[in-house]
Amino acid sequence: MKAELYNLEGKKIKQIALPIQFDEPIRQDLIKRAFITLQLSSRTPYGAYELAGKRYSSYVSKRRRKYKGIYGRGASRVPRKVMTRRGTQFYYVAATTPFSVGGRRAHPPKSEKIWSRKINIKERRKAIRSALAATFNLDLIKLRGHKTDIPSIVIDSKIESKNKTKDIKKILISLGLDKELARTEEKQIRSGRGKSRGRKYKTKSGILFVVSKECPLMKSASNLPGLDVSKINELNVNLLAPGSIPGRLTIYTEDSIKALEKNKLFLNNKK
Repeated sequence: MKAELYNLEGKKIKQIALPIQFDEPIRQDLIKRAFITLQLSSRTPYGAYELAGKRYSSYVSKRRRKYKGIYGRGASRVPRKVMTRRGTQFYYVAATTPFSVGGRRAHPPKSEKIWSRKINIKERRKAIRSALAATFNLDLIKLRGHKTDIPSIVIDSKIESKNKTKDIKKILISLGLDKELARTEEKQIRSGRGKSRGRKYKTKSGILFVVSKECPLMKSASNLPGLDVSKINELNVNLLAPGSIPGRLTIYTEDSIKALEKNKLFLNNKK
C-alpha cells in the first residue's frame, strides 16, 4: 500500500510505501472485541458498604413469654428494632430485611466485582493492525461521518515542532479539512441525567494525529475540539476506532511511519 506525502503547505511531495501493518484485512469483529476489553478494563469498581442496612440490632421472636417477642400481638414475623418502650410494651419498626422501609438492599452492587477483561496479545495486535488499515479506506472514513474527499494522509515531520494552535489549524485548512474542523466544532446537549453529572455536552471525534515522539504538537493540536494526538507506540483501538467503528481520519507524520516500520510495532513476530 502507498500513500501521498504532503508538506506543510498542503501540497503533495511524493508517494511513500506504507509498512506491512497497513496490509491487514479489516476485521470489525476483532476491533469491537478489543474496544470492549479496553472500555471494561477502564471502569472504576464501585459498590455498597457491606454493613449498609445492618448497623443496628434487630430481633424477631414468636415464642411464648419471650422478652421483646411478638407472640399474640398479631404482627408479622419480620425482624424489628425497638424505637421506644414502656416496660414490656415496645414500639417496633421493621428493619434489616430488604422488603422493609429502611432495610438493606437485597442485591447491592459489590465492590469486589472484577470489571476488567483480558484479550490475547495476538488478537489485540491484529485488531490494531486492522484499525490502522481502515484509516486508509475512504469508504469507511466517510461512513464514520468525516467530511473529506481524501483518505488519511502522511505529512512532513516538521509539523511535530509546531507549538501554536493557529498554525495547526492553518495547515489543516490547507489540506482541505476545513469542513471536518467545522463538523467537530458542533456540540449538542446530552439527553438524560448526564447533563447534571459533568458531561452536559457531546462532541464528535475528529482527526487523529499520530506522531513519533513527545513533541510540542501534542499540546498545540489537542486544543482543537474533537482532535486527538498520540505517539505511534501508544496507539490503541479506542483512538483508531472510537466506538468500535473503524475508519477514523488520521494524519501520520513521516517519522511515525518510519518508527512503525523500524520497530515492527504491533506485529506478532515482534521480539
